[in-house]
Parts: sequence; structure tokens; C-alpha cells
Amino acid sequence: MSLDTTLRLLARASGMTATDIATAIPRAGVATVKSWLSGDKMPGKDQTDALARTFGVPAGALLSELASTLDPARTKGEHDLLAAYRSFNTRQQGALLEVARSMADPVGRKKAKRA
Repeated sequence: MSLDTTLRLLARASGMTATDIATAIPRAGVATVKSWLSGDKMPGKDQTDALARTFGVPAGALLSELASTLDPARTKGEHDLLAAYRSFNTRQQGALLEVARSMADPVGRKKAKRA
């Protein structure tokens, strides 16, 4: 889940408005908070830590999606595949995994089915 989506969900769950959040975050005006909530801007480290304290969650929970997108070992295709997987329902996810597994080891699967 993206940071802006996470922030919007946390704000909604806590009943906080952009003004409430801005009041709790040092050096953050309402316009800045609104840009975080819309995904137009990213908070800095100090602001992320303050957001985490405000919502009572670990800062890592706010940035987990961002961290995964910065993994240099992942290709664009892997990011696209992960994004598609996350958008699917449980049945679709299972089907995608089955296709991926069969493509990853078609010989091994054929041998296992024959045995």
C-alpha cells in the first residue's frame, strides 16, 4: 500500500483531518499534509517519524511499500507483477501463482504429476 493511501486510511480511522495532522507535525502546514495525503509529496524523515507517533504506528509501517520499491534487485517487471498481484482478489492471486509456478519449473511439475 502506498504511503498516501496508508496515511489516508490512518487519518480516517483516527478521525483526524489534514488540519489535525498538521497541528501534530512540526513544520508541516495544512497544504503540505494535504499533498502527502494526495501523494503529490513525500514527508521527510523527521516528519515521517512524527506521523508515526501521531498515528501510533512504527515508521517502518508507513514506508514498507516505499522500501520495497527501492529494492535494487527488483526489475520493473517484478514491480509490475507485484502491483498486479496486489490488485487481484484471492482467487485471481491463486491462479497467478499457479501459472508462475508452472512456468518456473515445468519439467519438475510434469514429473511430479506423473509420479
